Amino acid sequence: MASKPPLTIRLCGPRGFCAGVDRAIQIVILALKKYGAPVYVRHEIVHNRYVVEGLQARGAIFVEELDEIPDEHHNQPVIFSAHGVPKSVPEEARLQNLFYLDATCPLVSKVHKQAMRHQRNGRHVILIGHSGHPEVIGTMGQVDAGTVSLIENVEDAENYQPLPGQKLGFVSQTTLSVEDTAEIIEVLKRRFPDIEPPAAESICYATTNRQEAVRAAAPGSDLFLIVGAPNSSNSRRLVEVAERFGAQKSLLVQRAAEIDFAHLNDVHTVSLSAGASAPEIIVDEIIAAFRKRYDVTIEIAETAVENETFLVNRELREVVLTPEDMEFVNGKGIPDKDK
Repeated sequence: MASKPPLTIRLCGPRGFCAGVDRAIQIVILALKKYGAPVYVRHEIVHNRYVVEGLQARGAIFVEELDEIPDEHHNQPVIFSAHGVPKSVPEEARLQNLFYLDATCPLVSKVHKQAMRHQRNGRHVILIGHSGHPEVIGTMGQVDAGTVSLIENVEDAENYQPLPGQKLGFVSQTTLSVEDTAEIIEVLKRRFPDIEPPAAESICYATTNRQEAVRAAAPGSDLFLIVGAPNSSNSRRLVEVAERFGAQKSLLVQRAAEIDFAHLNDVHTVSLSAGASAPEIIVDEIIAAFRKRYDVTIEIAETAVENETFLVNRELREVVLTPEDMEFVNGKGIPDKDK
C-alpha cells in the first residue's frame, strides 16, 4: 500500500459558531422540547443549509412570512432569526395573536438600538452594509422610512449627498470585513467631520476574531478552506481576507463533498476555518476527508479564546439542553492535536 502524502492542516481558532448563532439554534431546539412540533421559524434561523435541514428534521418549519402559518398552529411558537427583523414583524405577530420568540443576536439588537439612538437625536442614519442582507433589512426597519441611507462601498461613501444641514450618524452590519469597513468610515469622516459614530463598535467580536485568525493563518497556505454558506456574509468575508493576506487560493465550501481532491496538486499546507453560522461537525467531516487521503498533521492557529454566552429567552430557561440535543451541529469532535 502506497504511503499517504504528508499534509499540514492549519486549523483556525476561533472558528464556527459564535454565541449569537449558538443561542439562536438553542432557542429552536428548546422550543421544540417545550412546546412540541411544529415550531415555526421566519426565514433561515442562521445562514447554513445543514443547520436548517437538521432543525427541519426535528420539527421546525421555515416560512418567509407570518401569514404562511396556518390558523390551527397560531398557538405554536414562531421564532425570528438571529439576523433580526424590522420592528413591523413583531407588530404583525401581535396583530395576528401569534406567540413569538425573538432569536435576534444581542449584538445585532445593539446595532438596532444605536440606529434608533441616532434617529432620536435628530441624525440621519448611515448604515454600512450589503443591500438585501436580512440584517440590513432588519436594521433599516428599526427607524422611520427616509431616515436611513445604505452605504455599501467606498464609492457610495464618496458619492453620498446628505440634505443641506443634515446631521449624520453611522452604524454598520455586524459581519462586514474589518478592513473594508474601516476604509468606508475613513471616507465618511473625511467628507463629514461631524458625523457621529455609534456608541460602541458595530462589527461584532466574533466577526473580528475570525478574520484575525484567518489573517494570521493565510501566509504560506497553499489552499484556504472556509466552511460556510454562499449567502453567509461573514463567511464570504473570510474568503476575501484569506486571499488578501497571503493564501495562494481560498474557497468557500459547504461540505467535504465539494472539495475537488483530484485536483489538489502540490498542496502541502491547507488552512481551515468556518464562518460564524457553520457547524463544527462539518469541520470534523472535512478533516476526516483529508485524513483518508493524506498523512495529516494538525497545526493550531489560534489568535483569541472566546467564552461569550448569551442567555436564551426567559420562557425557555427552565428547559434542559443536553449535549445530545446539539450533537447534530457540534458533533463528537475530532481532536485539535494529533495524539
